[in-house]
Amino acid sequence: MHLTLSVTTRNRSEMIDITSKIEEELNRSGLKDGVCFLFVPHTTAGITINESADPGVATDIQEMLNKLIPWEGSYRHLEGNSAAHIKSSLIGNSVMVFVESGHLKLGTWQGIFFCEFDGPRSRKLYIKFQ
Repeated sequence: MHLTLSVTTRNRSEMIDITSKIEEELNRSGLKDGVCFLFVPHTTAGITINESADPGVATDIQEMLNKLIPWEGSYRHLEGNSAAHIKSSLIGNSVMVFVESGHLKLGTWQGIFFCEFDGPRSRKLYIKFQ
């Protein structure tokens, strides 16, 4: 089963906790045991799994990425969004989560985050349950 989830971002850079949306789609799929594959088909966005209990973690990640890879720099990419491309490459564009007894097999504090680095935009996330 393959689906496309739409994600609307509102800021140049943000991390959106999409765990509950993925769980909703998992419940609709009826899958009890297997794997959930998530893929972001964009070169200036990504996806990651990290702590979702404390929103300060996502803020810290964004702030550190902005310090390490500032928006302004001596980049060669003519479109002017090289920082977003670099951040996307570092974070990655896919994750895999086991499904057990109809639930995502995440750690106690873990959540799934859609990472925007060149927003605001309308984005896609591909989901495959197997």
